Order: sequence, then structure tokens, then C-alpha cells
Amino acid sequence: MKRWNLNYMKLRDKLLLMYVLSVFIPIVVTNVVFYNVTTANIRSQKTRDAGMALNNLKNDLRVTIDQGVGLSYSLYADPVFNDTLSRQFHSHFEYIAAYNSYLKGEFSGQLSEGIRWYQVYTDNPTILSSGYIERLSNTVRNSNWYVQFQAYSAPYPALIATDQMLSLVQRLDNLDTGGVEQLLKIDLNMDLIKEHFHNSGFDGKVYLLDPEGQIQLSNERTAEPSQIGKRYSEIQFPNKTIPFERTYTGINYLEGWSLQGVMDEEIVLQEVRKSRSFVVWLACINFVLPSIIIAAMSRSIHVRLVRILKHMKKVKTQNFQTIPPEDARDEIGQLTMEFNQMTETIHNLIHEVYLTDIQKKDLELKQQQARLHALHSQINPHFLFNTLESVRMRSLIKGEKETAKIVHNMAKMFRKSISWNQNDVTVKEELELIESFLQIQKYRFGEKLQYSIEADPAVLMYRIPKMVILPFVENASIHGIESSPGVGVIQLLVSIEHDQLHIRLTDNGIGMSPARLEELLRYLTQDTDMGEHVGMKNAYSRLKLCYQDRFSFEIQTWEGEGTHIQIKLPLDQGALRDK
Repeated sequence: MKRWNLNYMKLRDKLLLMYVLSVFIPIVVTNVVFYNVTTANIRSQKTRDAGMALNNLKNDLRVTIDQGVGLSYSLYADPVFNDTLSRQFHSHFEYIAAYNSYLKGEFSGQLSEGIRWYQVYTDNPTILSSGYIERLSNTVRNSNWYVQFQAYSAPYPALIATDQMLSLVQRLDNLDTGGVEQLLKIDLNMDLIKEHFHNSGFDGKVYLLDPEGQIQLSNERTAEPSQIGKRYSEIQFPNKTIPFERTYTGINYLEGWSLQGVMDEEIVLQEVRKSRSFVVWLACINFVLPSIIIAAMSRSIHVRLVRILKHMKKVKTQNFQTIPPEDARDEIGQLTMEFNQMTETIHNLIHEVYLTDIQKKDLELKQQQARLHALHSQINPHFLFNTLESVRMRSLIKGEKETAKIVHNMAKMFRKSISWNQNDVTVKEELELIESFLQIQKYRFGEKLQYSIEADPAVLMYRIPKMVILPFVENASIHGIESSPGVGVIQLLVSIEHDQLHIRLTDNGIGMSPARLEELLRYLTQDTDMGEHVGMKNAYSRLKLCYQDRFSFEIQTWEGEGTHIQIKLPLDQGALRDK
């Protein structure tokens, strides 16, 4: 029983046991429960999103088909149109006159976005095949869509699927045709329907099934053609899949048609699976790091207690050696202090002298030396400003105005870089800093560099993140103009267009190759390291952080001809007017 008695356990073991029972196990259990709950929530959310996407696809498909149905009912219910098609014309001239006076106007303007083409078929021998009218020949009667349509006898249009094409077919027998067979075939816009399928947002496979359960359309871009016309029940799917079904009911021309969706559960939970290793590593860190800390702290306590015990045993042999002082105010530190005082008192009573506190004085001396060293190591930035100002004044005295101006610009840039304690500045302040930088560059390059800065007065007081334009100007100067053999020109234009702040930067430097441009864009948008363009990367990252997806960034470059950069910032929340 002594083994499990806390009074017989070492202090270090007590601390470790307390940590495992009170911290580590609860954290691990909490992480596991959180992971399971998150997995269930994400699966439920993905399922709801997939169901909504399938509902939207179902509605979009019906809207497209309804455009053809509207045309079908319009021509079916037109008595004059049906009578004209079934009339027996005495000559071709009589039919042509009827076509130009009525039929031609009836056909015009009937096409819409969801209809690719429509055709009227009739076996009236007095009607000529022209435009939207074609003779109902034996070839047409032997076609797949005509054979399938013979199974339908309802007065509403039938949705026929043949050769990866969806068509609406309806008999034009609203009036007595005198034995003339008249059909209307409307071919739907398959490009639009396929676009609905591919852009549905459903994170999985979607199939359109006819009333017989056969696949007529899919959102798989690389789907095998053999799947079209195959029964949906014959397709093998992975075991862990989430099925979805949306059936058209209550719509006579879509009765029996359905949408079937299949989503792989592993893909749904892929993001959650990635966090599994993170949970494991987090649990390990929560165990190892605190364990090391507790072991170090318990060792410190144990060593100090043992040291006190050793000195107490020395007192028994009349060795009044004090414990070396330490900067500690906890209970052990107080116990050490009390022990030292007690030892000194006993020793003084015996020897009637006081020991010189050398260690205390030495500690005070070291503290004073540390303070003096700290005072010596302080650097006042104003000393640098005053030095630069002295250089500028001496340059003015010597008549070196250009040098004085450059020193003044350098001091201004240095002061701005350490005095801007806000995350955003006005456009005017940013342009003043750019002006100082370009003045310094012009001092370096001379007539080789020409530049211009134009800004709409209305934009000067808008606030933007600080130093988001300067890195691109610096890149244009150093990487574009410096390597160019001719005169380099840098143009900066800031304006307001369509409630956006437009920033355009153009140079005629060496430009970049398409491969280099692609590498630069990948560097800006991803976590890669190229070893240069750090300022551009920093500026782009801060723009992304401030505006998320509400800003645009474009680079156009031509090797040997120059580079054009355009940045568009929103003015609603991102760039607030300085008040």
C-alpha cells in the first residue's frame, strides 16, 4: 500500500501524474471527440450542399426544357398554323404565297437560348421542304427518334433521347388534319444543358436517367461513351458512397425522368482526414512539451530541497556554511533565506562576528555593469537623422544641391519607414515616398531614367495599406530599367474608375519571358521561395490579407519591351477616405 501512497511518491512523479490525469488525458479525449464531431458536421454540410446543388441542376434543366415545351404548345394551339400545314395547295405558287404571307412570320423569332433547332415534319404532298418545314419521308420514319415517339400517344410533347441529343416531339393534331400526319421536333441546346451539368457545383457524379432507368447524360467530362444508354443499376460504385436522387413528378412531359447523384465519402471527408495527423501531432506536443517542462521544474525543486537538506546536516557538525543565495521568491527560496538567516545567527552567536556578504555586493556590481552596458548600447534614431541633415547642410554650403536633395530624400524615406506606425496610409503619403525613391534612383542612373507620377486629386486622401506600390516601383527600376541598355521610362497613374481605385505602373525595361512571368505569378500566389522579389511578395500578401478576393492584380509583360502592372482596389471598405 505504501507504493500507492502519495506521501511516499517523489514530488516529480506527483507532478507528472497530476499532468497526465488532469491535462493530457482530457486533451486527448477532447481532440478525439472534436475530430469525430467535426467529421459528422462536415459530412452533413457536404450532403446538404450536394442536395441543394442537385436541386438547382434539376430546376435549371427543367427551365431549359420548358423553353422547348413553350414553343411546342404555342404551335400546337395555333389553329391557323395547323390548318395551313394540312391544307391541300393547288400549286407551288399558292404554297409559296402562303409561306411568305404567314408561315415565314410564324417561324421567325421562335428560337431561344434553350433551343438549338426545331423542325416541322408533314406528309402533305403539296408542301415544299424549306426552312423549318421538311417532308415526312420514309427515312425520317425509320429514324430512332421517330420510332421511339410511336410509343407515345399523349397530346403533350414527349422527351426523346437519341444519339446523345434530347428532343421534344409532339403531334400537331389539335385540329382535324384530314389524314395528314404532322409532327414538331424541337432539339434542345445540349451545350447549355451540359454546361448546367458541369457547373452544377455537385462534388461528385451526376447522371440523367430516362423513365427506363438508362443513362442519357452525365457530368463526367471523360465519361466513356459506352455509359450513355447503359442502365444505371448496372454501374459499379465504391462501397463508401453517398447516393442522391431527384425525380421529376407531376410534370407530364418529364414523368419518370430523374437525376441520380453519387458522391464519394472519402472525397467529402478528405479535408478532415488531412487534419488527423495534425491532431496526433498536437496530442504528442501536448504530452512531450509539458512533460519536459514539468520534469525540469520538478528537478529544480528536488535539487534545491536536497541542497537545503545537505546544509542542515552540516550544521549538526558545526559547519555553519550558508546556502548560496539565489533570485527566488517561492516557498523553497523563502525556506533557503530563513535557513541562511538562522545559520548566520547561530554562527554570530558563537563567533560574535558577521560574515561579509561578498556575493551580494558582487551581484550588485554586476547589475550596475549590466545597466551601464544597456545605456551604452542604446541608439537614438534621431542621431541618424541629425547626421543626414548635417551632410545635407554641408552639401548645400559647398553648392552640391543635387547631393543635398538626395540626402534629404534618403532622410525622408528613413523617417517614413520608422515613423509609420499604422497599417494604412493615404495615397498622397505613398506617392511622396515613391517620389523620394525615384529621385534617388534618378541620381544613380542620371538621364538613363525618366519617370512620371500622375494621380487624380480625388484619390489622394484615400487610405491604402502602406508600401504596397513602392515594391513594384522598386522592381521596375532595379530589375527592369537597370538592365535595359536604353533610356528607361517609368509611369505611375492612380485614378478612380467604376468605384475602384486603379493603380497602373508601366516601364519599358527588359520585361520577362512567359515562363519567367508564370514563375513570378506562382511565387506571388503560393508559398514558394525564389530568393528575390521579397518586397513584391510582401505587398501582394498584404493586399490579399486586407481585401481577400475583392481586389485584382494583373501583370502584362513582353520580353525586351517592358512590363505593365495594374492593381484595382475596392473603395467601399478597403480604401477609406482620410478624415
